[in-house]
Amino acid sequence: MAVSFCGRRIVTTRRNFLKIPKRHGYIVLLPEIGEESSEKNPLLKDDNLPEFNTITIEKCIAAIGRQTVEFEEKMNNLEQIVQTKPDLNVFNDCLHQIEETYLPLETTWGIAKTLYFGNQSLMPTKSYMGIHERAIRAASNKFNSRPIFKACKEALENKDIELTHEQKRVLAKYVLEGTLNGLALQDNKQYENYMDDTNFIISHCKEYKTKYEAATGAYNLVIQNREIVEDFPEDVLRSIASNPSQPILGPWTITLRPYILKPFMEYCSDRELRAAVWDADVVRCSMYQEKSVQTSIILEELRARRTEQAQRLGYKHYAEMSMETKMAGSLENLKNTLEILRKTALPAQKQEIANLTEFAKERGFEDDILRVWDVAYWSRKQRRSLYNYDNDEWRSYFPLPTVLSGLFEHIETLFNIKIVESKKADIWHKDVWFFDVFDLNRSDTVPVANFYLDPYARGTEKFRKEQDSGWVSMIKNKSKICNSIPLVALIFNFPPPVGDKPSLLSFKDVQVFFQKFGHTLQHLLTTVEYSDIAGLSFVEWDAVFICDFFMENWLYEPSVLQKISSHYETKQPLPAEIIENIKNMKSYFAGYNLCEELYLSHLDLELHSSGTFWVPMMKRLWPQYFVLPLEKRDVHVCSFEAIWSGSWASAYYSKIWSEMIAADLYKAFQEIKPNDEAQQKELGARFRDTFLYLGGSYPAAEIFRKFRGRDPNAQVLLENLGLIQARK
Repeated sequence: MAVSFCGRRIVTTRRNFLKIPKRHGYIVLLPEIGEESSEKNPLLKDDNLPEFNTITIEKCIAAIGRQTVEFEEKMNNLEQIVQTKPDLNVFNDCLHQIEETYLPLETTWGIAKTLYFGNQSLMPTKSYMGIHERAIRAASNKFNSRPIFKACKEALENKDIELTHEQKRVLAKYVLEGTLNGLALQDNKQYENYMDDTNFIISHCKEYKTKYEAATGAYNLVIQNREIVEDFPEDVLRSIASNPSQPILGPWTITLRPYILKPFMEYCSDRELRAAVWDADVVRCSMYQEKSVQTSIILEELRARRTEQAQRLGYKHYAEMSMETKMAGSLENLKNTLEILRKTALPAQKQEIANLTEFAKERGFEDDILRVWDVAYWSRKQRRSLYNYDNDEWRSYFPLPTVLSGLFEHIETLFNIKIVESKKADIWHKDVWFFDVFDLNRSDTVPVANFYLDPYARGTEKFRKEQDSGWVSMIKNKSKICNSIPLVALIFNFPPPVGDKPSLLSFKDVQVFFQKFGHTLQHLLTTVEYSDIAGLSFVEWDAVFICDFFMENWLYEPSVLQKISSHYETKQPLPAEIIENIKNMKSYFAGYNLCEELYLSHLDLELHSSGTFWVPMMKRLWPQYFVLPLEKRDVHVCSFEAIWSGSWASAYYSKIWSEMIAADLYKAFQEIKPNDEAQQKELGARFRDTFLYLGGSYPAAEIFRKFRGRDPNAQVLLENLGLIQARK
């Protein structure tokens, strides 16, 4: 279970189930019924942990079939109850029963997703998508019931009903979700039009996704010349070689999949090939390709229909409506913040590009100016030159067992949390570990949560999308009603051990690991009793990555780097020179990278708040954020998949916002006097008691003020990235 958000956007959220937390969808279709089982949840053992040793596709399909029908029937019955029962107790008579019936369904859904990410031989894509769609159709009922919406709204507004803070927050969620699903529309025709908009948007998002995948899959470039790939790391060669077991033999196939495209642009020394692959990427789904994969008309139709739907609810446009579920609060506040960041990042980028151009010319670059397809290649070389960045050498100091034990020690010191490996759980592969999580403030004998860790790459058996990626699969959320504690699966593609040689992580691997673990902690440690607002549920979109970036920030502390590192052979600590280079490398190309994210964020907001055709919009915004000119054939809006078929329309900026909040929170720890362990423990306890405990039971802005005593400051992110000097 994870973040749940509102409005028509929720309908499409689970389409992008690969990268973001789970949210609720709203289409009512009756699923097919799988074979019956008399058990409450046939996929769980007596200890309520998944029975991974015996789970099959057939069992998952049967379980989801039965549970979805049960949930739909329960919702229908509850609608009758809330309309006919006098003196209705909305929690005892309705919401508790929804939670009791929905959680088993969600657990089965989470188990299937975990297998999909972790073992595709047990859960192929086609099978998972069937389960995924089936669960969506059932979950559509949860926040799309007019009688339940009305009952929650009346209970929330009734001053005579005694409610706990958490209960008020649960009701507020039902009211907000329902309102943004059109349930407050009094006129039936208006509501029908709203639902027509919803169905139109869903079908067009699907159509876009199909075209995007077709355009992506259609491109491949076969390289026969070994000299072209001579600088490629072995793991990259393995992913593109015709025979992965002999990666240096070739031929090698380049595609537009992110985990191939990104390293290719960084390591390919042939400039013409880089330009060709870059061009293939930016013309995807555009008028430069065959009509069957063009998306310009679809995205304009999506923009128009999203605007219509928002206006039916009384908003000016879709971007304004989206702010209802964001920590930023308003477009004015958001745009002002992004502009503060841009004003510093753009001048920094100008200097970065000038320095990179000079660096490239000193090493044989013959053109007058760099082009966009040169940046990744030459910046990699410059980064290595400036910081002596040797990925293979650095890997030797980050064996996974050392990183893991160091991270656990840091978490225990900071939050008084103990993590202990356990052998009691079934696992889906011999490499999977299982852990008990103890909150020592509550008990040192009874775990408050559990998680699986599946760290190693296994060829095509595991799902992979980006070069450096990990997945946090939520299996169970905390629920007092269901006597349920959180359960999560962390799934990565780290290099497996070879003989006596342990898994050695790149520094990027370590960054991803810390980020995903921060994300997981917020789910595992919640003290909230209702699953609808526990952990990451009902956390605003732009606040959902705060703990990710907060944990990553610790990687630049020498004391933490020393905890998580040790040469796998010599056991020597990480040299001081490497520690210093890691700290300094954080600010490398920070202006360019921030401008890129700010540009896409602004573009997304403009696309969903303006009726201007996207071509002139793109041409107007580009020079505000980039030193290098927009190339003539660059039509990247057509392949901006996250906002067209994903769920990040008017929300692409969310990671920047989360990163800004995380930097401000981390700054509080930097303000402590060196070696003041008592104050660090006090601050760690305060962070645990707010951001890790409270979940979605309070707005994120209020939780921030509980911790920091003020509102966020964008300047702190600029300091964190090394773009301005830290204030004393």
